[in-house]
Amino acid sequence: MATKHHSHQLRIGRHSESGQIYLLTAVIVNRHPVCSSFSAGRIVVDAFRKAQQERLASTLAFVVMPDHFHWLIELQDISLSKLMGRTKSRTTVALNRELRREGPLWQPGFHDRAIRKEEDLQAVARYIVANPVRAGLAGKVGDYPLWDATWL
Repeated sequence: MATKHHSHQLRIGRHSESGQIYLLTAVIVNRHPVCSSFSAGRIVVDAFRKAQQERLASTLAFVVMPDHFHWLIELQDISLSKLMGRTKSRTTVALNRELRREGPLWQPGFHDRAIRKEEDLQAVARYIVANPVRAGLAGKVGDYPLWDATWL
């Protein structure tokens, strides 16, 4: 049975606000573990760094998993859709070249959650970077190479 994507529903009510902190998640098509190697995962990390250099978003924390990523950012002068479009496009081109593959890499759409001011950002960051431990990919956070957080 084919998986139905609900990317059109992910856009309903989406609001982009400069200075707002968001948790963004994107998933690779069919959850194929394209980023299971360090070099492939670094391509995604480099795209996060490029977005920061271009002053599109300030990265607060991230983790690149084999089949998805979580990215905690403070949005700057761009919409969420444009930021994610650029990031997914950059990583698709670079990963397709690196892995000698063709075609779409990311599922359409992405998930975003605005972080409320009263939420503990460090707790959100810890949750993000502990993802590999919960998935059984590492015994402790420091054992997994594809994460970072401004506080840790």
